[in-house]
Order: sequence, then C-alpha cells, then structure tokens
Amino acid sequence: MNSLASIYNFLSLSDLIATAGQPTEEQLVSIAHHGYQVVVNLALPTSDHALPNERTTVESHSMEYVEIPVVWENPTLQDLEHFFEVMEVHQTRKVFVHCVANKRVSVFMYLYRRLKGRFDETTMKGDLLKIWEPNDVWQQFIQQATTHYEV
Repeated sequence: MNSLASIYNFLSLSDLIATAGQPTEEQLVSIAHHGYQVVVNLALPTSDHALPNERTTVESHSMEYVEIPVVWENPTLQDLEHFFEVMEVHQTRKVFVHCVANKRVSVFMYLYRRLKGRFDETTMKGDLLKIWEPNDVWQQFIQQATTHYEV
C-alpha cells in the first residue's frame, strides 16, 4: 500500500480530511486502504492528468465519488456552495478532496474552514500557503466569498 504522502501536494488537515493534487489509479486504491469513504474531485474531466475512469475506480473500492468541476479561471459561489453542502453532509466521514494540483482545493478548504468556523486564521492561512499563494483570480474569489458569507 502506497503512502498517501506520495500523492502530489498531499496535505492532511485532520483525521477526517486530506487534500491533494490528482491521484493516480494506484493512489486511489491506497486512499481506500487508508479508510477514506468519500472522494471529492474539484478538477474538470478535461484537466491535466484527469483519470477517465476515476468514478469507476473510486466506487469499485466502496468509496463515494463526488464531482464538482470548478473552472480554474472562473470559480463561482455556486461551486463553493455545492462544496460546502458536500462537506457538511459528510462531516463525520473520512473525505479525500483533490483537484489537479491542490490549488482549487486549498482555497475551497480555506473558505470552508473560515466561513464555517472550523479553525483559527493562522492555521487556515498557513495550510493554504503550504500549497500556494493564490493568484489574482483566486484572491478575488476569496474576497467575494468572504464578503458574501460574512454579511
């Protein structure tokens, strides 16, 4: 069984939530062996390294598969709301969230944790910056979401 740390930009946020870039089919099997029950994919089916049979692989290992295709150049509040709903429904299950490089995911997790009152700002921001410093599009999205949900 492969170590989850070998998955591109892997980051464990808690006992129940881990994030990463696109796993391989073998790494999806490892995710199942590590007890994850839900795989959430924020990448587009046409993204680099996307697995054409990801749903089949995930479901064949008794995990639930959720797709929320987030357009890199245009993340939306609707995408974020869908993500929040998925995370709330599965809050007591082990959830593995990925995209291509863990950049979309790191921003969505930052916003989820911040706006749903999960962690302090230093921890949340630190986890985001372990992956990347969001570009202008994603900085604007963070601002838009924060303004929208904190009103």
